[in-house]
Amino acid sequence: MEALGYPLAVLSGVLLALSFPRFGYPALAWVSLTPLLIALVWPAPPAARRAFGLGLVTGAVYFAGTMYWTPAVLTTFGGLNTIVAIAAGALLVAYLALFPALFAVLTARVCAGLGIRGLLVAPAIWVSTELLRRWVLGGFPWVLLGYSQASVLSILQTASLAGVYGLSALVVAGSVGIAVAVRGTGRMRIAAPVVVAAVIAALAWWGGSRVRDASLLSQGEAIRVALVQGNIRQDEKWDPGQAARILDTYLDLTRSAARQGASLVVWPESSTPFLFEHDIAGNAAVRQVARELGVSLLFGSDQFEPGPPRRFFNSAFLVTPTGETAAVYRKMHLVPFGEYVPLKRLLFFIGPLVEAVSDFSPGQTAVVMPLGGHRLSAAICYEVVYPDLIAAFVAGGSQLLTTITNDAWYGHTSAPYQHFWQAVVRSVEQGRYLVRAANTGISGLVDPYGRVLAMSPIFERTVVVGDVRFLDSRTVYARTGDVFAYACALLTLLVAATIRRR
Repeated sequence: MEALGYPLAVLSGVLLALSFPRFGYPALAWVSLTPLLIALVWPAPPAARRAFGLGLVTGAVYFAGTMYWTPAVLTTFGGLNTIVAIAAGALLVAYLALFPALFAVLTARVCAGLGIRGLLVAPAIWVSTELLRRWVLGGFPWVLLGYSQASVLSILQTASLAGVYGLSALVVAGSVGIAVAVRGTGRMRIAAPVVVAAVIAALAWWGGSRVRDASLLSQGEAIRVALVQGNIRQDEKWDPGQAARILDTYLDLTRSAARQGASLVVWPESSTPFLFEHDIAGNAAVRQVARELGVSLLFGSDQFEPGPPRRFFNSAFLVTPTGETAAVYRKMHLVPFGEYVPLKRLLFFIGPLVEAVSDFSPGQTAVVMPLGGHRLSAAICYEVVYPDLIAAFVAGGSQLLTTITNDAWYGHTSAPYQHFWQAVVRSVEQGRYLVRAANTGISGLVDPYGRVLAMSPIFERTVVVGDVRFLDSRTVYARTGDVFAYACALLTLLVAATIRRR
């Protein structure tokens, strides 16, 4: 029977990959880990080396299926040849696969000590490895399992209680229930699946009731927001010959937004084809359109400090209807291999990428921006996948979440869809409207229950206009943060330590 172990591990990896957009379906997530869990207990818990191998295979398939777009990005925009880009992408997948491998080792060890009952600890172990992935080497919390449920509104509401990690635990519990039903014995074979099903059903019922009640939609002051999607090709963004045309595109779309009644207009990340604070003509044009239309402008532009030392920042600016700069936020979580290259000395073989990547500096403060007596925040690009950063904005007084991004790097892959739906989870966690402006899409408006009010197609020049509200109330998760995730980590350590002593 051991010969089935690795095929089962591959099957889990495939199901995990097919749980996420663009090609996946959320229902698959609930059974995705069942094959791996069965392999970890049937016919008996394997030794650590074999468990590691099973988890590594699952993780490799999981992340190869969800991060398949990485080599194309490195080839097109990083200057790497195809072979080196594939090698770099494989290195990333191998690194990420270490976390499911650790999950498999710990789960097998717990099951060796507790028998089939050890599977009941699997949700906590999985969450612990996801939490670890958030922090190791600066963190890369992309496609956490809980994100697979971003479009399932009734289940998604669990994020308001325990965040995306709570969603991950719930989804893993589904796989545990099935695995116990298949391989369990006695009363546990029936009791465990029934309890798991009851918990999932109860949370789904509560979540559905929360969405139907929608009490937050009648609170706070409304504001009409416009999202400007310029659809500027990545290879044109910093072409001096295209600068005037790019700026005119954003100014014209802003005028269109103002005619539709918008009082806050949001441009994407790095939308100005110049350094806003250093280009006299461009700076004047942006401030003039804000004064002319009487709108507030939130947009992305790079900042430069001559130093010493010389430093670049990826920043968001808020310009008032009087043309003044109300606030500036500097991106705190930089994109590895996009805005900086980690471990440059070890990764010498990607020299062209090191030369092509601008060496940005991270910001240090979660700045909250004032807007007409209210306050908003502006996460830049993939910062929105860090729940603790968005929580810091809300703790600092943010009443409206905005995020600006440039997903042109990703082309027509799954990445823009993964990025958008991960952002949706932040709105439910914090009980805030979310405004997302993307250069090539997806731009959209999301209510505090995760309902998408409007969204744009990708690679289309357009303006998305809609009404959102400034909200003050805070969810359970907004008040407690990742207490649930850290409790899972503590439980995992305690159980592992107990078994070791035995």
